[in-house]
Amino acid sequence: MPKLSAILTLTSSLILGVGGVWIAYNVDMLPVSASMNAPVYDELYRVLFIIGCILFIGMTALVIYSLIQFRRRPGETGDGIDLEGNISLEIFWTAVPAIVVLFVGLYSYDIYDRMGGMQPLMHDHSGKMDNQAERVWGGIGSGPIESSSRTNSSSLPIELTAMQFAFIFHYPKGDIISGELHVPVGREVSLKMESKDVIHAFWVPQFRLKQDVIPGQPTILNFTPTKAGNFPIVCAELCGPYHGGMRSNVIVDEQEDFDTWLKENAKESI
Repeated sequence: MPKLSAILTLTSSLILGVGGVWIAYNVDMLPVSASMNAPVYDELYRVLFIIGCILFIGMTALVIYSLIQFRRRPGETGDGIDLEGNISLEIFWTAVPAIVVLFVGLYSYDIYDRMGGMQPLMHDHSGKMDNQAERVWGGIGSGPIESSSRTNSSSLPIELTAMQFAFIFHYPKGDIISGELHVPVGREVSLKMESKDVIHAFWVPQFRLKQDVIPGQPTILNFTPTKAGNFPIVCAELCGPYHGGMRSNVIVDEQEDFDTWLKENAKESI
């Protein structure tokens, strides 16, 4: 009987593992992926989804089995067997969650680092570390800030001002002010964000990017769109009575279409 129980346990674990992987790769509940940042985040999502499926299905099956196997039989009037002191079982149910939590923590740290989240918190937007320069915080981006906005001269700088209840975008090149974010596909964007009143959040689900915009704390968010289209920008931080209406759009154009939009709206010759 112990051998049969071991075989059933191993078989059930194998079925749960294969089933969890199959569900994670065949049931896609995320919006379309539209930035270089998205595949990195999706890796973490799939790993967490696999672990969640295994735990949910396994625990549900175990509860249903217990309800049937250990139900009160006709004629039984006493309590069940008093079990205690099973050291092996206590070690098992302590070690497994600890290993899962440790793995998720280390893997999440790796994903956060690959997204640029572990960059130095304060630096100047122009790359100077001078204490007299404006202090700018680094947000999550499509890659390390040092290897992107500081050294990449082709990066497109845009300034975002968030206020109750609107996003305002300013393009230094051409001195353009827009209520929508226009960016070219395949080119890195360096978005400098600042709030004029309360805490807001810049969230584009298709980019897998969400960054708080905090008053008095200018923050840089780097990303590279990979898919042309029109995607929603949502404020994900409760910012007032009309928070639900604080939305805009990011319009990702082909490079030629973006250049045309830039020329048509520029206040000065480019």
